[in-house]
Amino acid sequence: MSDLSDTIRDSFANEYRSRAAELHKWVGPLSDEEFWRNPYPYGNSVGHLVLHLTGNLSYYIGSRIADSGYIRNRDLEFTESRKPRKTEVLRKFDETIILVIATIEGQSESDWSAPYSAERETTSKNRFTILLRCASHLYHHIGQIIYLARELQKS
Repeated sequence: MSDLSDTIRDSFANEYRSRAAELHKWVGPLSDEEFWRNPYPYGNSVGHLVLHLTGNLSYYIGSRIADSGYIRNRDLEFTESRKPRKTEVLRKFDETIILVIATIEGQSESDWSAPYSAERETTSKNRFTILLRCASHLYHHIGQIIYLARELQKS
């Protein structure tokens, strides 16, 4: 593998590991009740955001690159009313991060530019781009989670 391919692989894997650790740092102190409570009359709870991140990564990377067979129900990511335990939601998120990293580590030099397509995703034409977009999406929502966790810890 080329130095560039190694750099891409290592950088993406490290980015996803770091973001997962950051998510745990902020979500860990929350109780199950806080995990599902939204302190605002708009937006989402931390729990729903973690479900959304899990679904996003499971579909765009797991299903579309790793061929995991994952079937996404995007609407349920934001409307889940059963409120599963925080530990269960985080376990599924962690399993998804493990799959994402394994998928990244399995990419060959030519895989980065391999054609990519997915429902609701028309701008990512290759694997490099979708992995970059998913990392950005993860980072964006972790910012929201940090904000929510701070608000929840105030009350």
